[in-house]
Amino acid sequence: MARTSFNGPVASANGFIGGHQVTTANAVNATGTATAAQVATGYITSTSAGATTIQLPTGTALGSLIGAVRGTSLDLYIDNTAGASTVTVSVNTGAVLSSGAVDASAAAGTFGDLTIAAGATGIGRFTLMFSSPTAYVFTRTA
Repeated sequence: MARTSFNGPVASANGFIGGHQVTTANAVNATGTATAAQVATGYITSTSAGATTIQLPTGTALGSLIGAVRGTSLDLYIDNTAGASTVTVSVNTGAVLSSGAVDASAAAGTFGDLTIAAGATGIGRFTLMFSSPTAYVFTRTA
């Protein structure tokens, strides 16, 4: 049996990026756009003392990097446990908030909440589901 090794996310025939291990903490400590490479790792940290907004990359940039097709799914964890202020996530061109994510009255940590509190409970999980190679739907899943 041949042994194969690789580095980075892999798109399976079923469209899921499976088995990616978090090996690099990608810090976004000031308001700005996360790179496609940062998001593709599936794990972003923020340790900012001030409120921070992380804008996601464009659907084209992220889709091109990971070889996305319709149905490709990527989980993104944002870790603000070492931060001192709230992190808010926003979408970019080619990204659409799911209908659950536009609920302004959503309770903290629920599916419609796009903010991540600072401190011990400051971790959010989001899912990006591609509807085409250049567009994805974004929603909080935990």
